[in-house]
Amino acid sequence: MNPSGLALRSLVPVWLGVVLLTALLALTPLISGRALALDDPSEMLHDPAQEKRAAAIGAQLRCLVCQNESIEDSSAGLARDLRHVVREHVAKGESDAQIMAWMTHRYGEFIRLKPQFSMATLLLWTMPALAVAVGIGAALMMMRRKQEEPPLTDAEATRLASLLREESKP
Repeated sequence: MNPSGLALRSLVPVWLGVVLLTALLALTPLISGRALALDDPSEMLHDPAQEKRAAAIGAQLRCLVCQNESIEDSSAGLARDLRHVVREHVAKGESDAQIMAWMTHRYGEFIRLKPQFSMATLLLWTMPALAVAVGIGAALMMMRRKQEEPPLTDAEATRLASLLREESKP
């Protein structure tokens, strides 16, 4: 073996290489930026401002196939179709609110990644707390209710007294 290579190897421990490689792999998503799921560059609008607007709108819309991804992040076929629809509406000059209203009317409130506040969402978020409160209230009422036993009849009182007298005799 080459003695100079051996000396170099002892200067740079193997674990240092492993640590550096792990750090590089961990930081790769941060360095590379956000990857969009555009399958084809032809999907993009020619105007960069319109494309940026379409991407911002698409980031607010749920992929109906993946469900926890926006249509901009999903590579599903339906997400591609929805991206195309959004870009068509942006190209027509519709406002963000008009496009979101159209998508919500067409696909329901579920298409929004962050649904608008309404009585239905309020009910949805408060029902678990209400159920727990009702359960605790019912349990407390059951615990507080005193289980009163009916008084002894005359025959039972006499029998009890006689048993106690017999027990107390030596």
